[in-house]
Amino acid sequence: MEMPKPTEADKEFFRSLIPDRPGVQVKPMFGNLGAFVNGNMFAGLLGPSVGVRLLSEQANDELSSADGVGPFGPGEKPMREYLALPDHWRDTPDQARRWLERALAEVAELPPKAPKARKAARPRG
Repeated sequence: MEMPKPTEADKEFFRSLIPDRPGVQVKPMFGNLGAFVNGNMFAGLLGPSVGVRLLSEQANDELSSADGVGPFGPGEKPMREYLALPDHWRDTPDQARRWLERALAEVAELPPKAPKARKAARPRG
């Protein structure tokens, strides 16, 4: 399965949606971008698609009812707890920003993720 790649304009749009808050970071992921708070991902960019992670059933149901919302993830493997924002919200980014704020608020309640331990280098020989 080939991962869709975002354009520079897609990346710029995604970054423009990310709230400027302590603990929030945008990191590259498999040629795409992820937005994290305390080590937990709350939003992602996959090709041109922006997805948000919603933990509450109420938020998930509310966003799911919006026209153009769909599953978020590569190909046939949507990511659990994530929904893709409608493409037409690029014309009204304030709607998208509100959902990223909501996703950030929900995911910020999770315990911080501990950094993964680095694997020890194998001796060459």
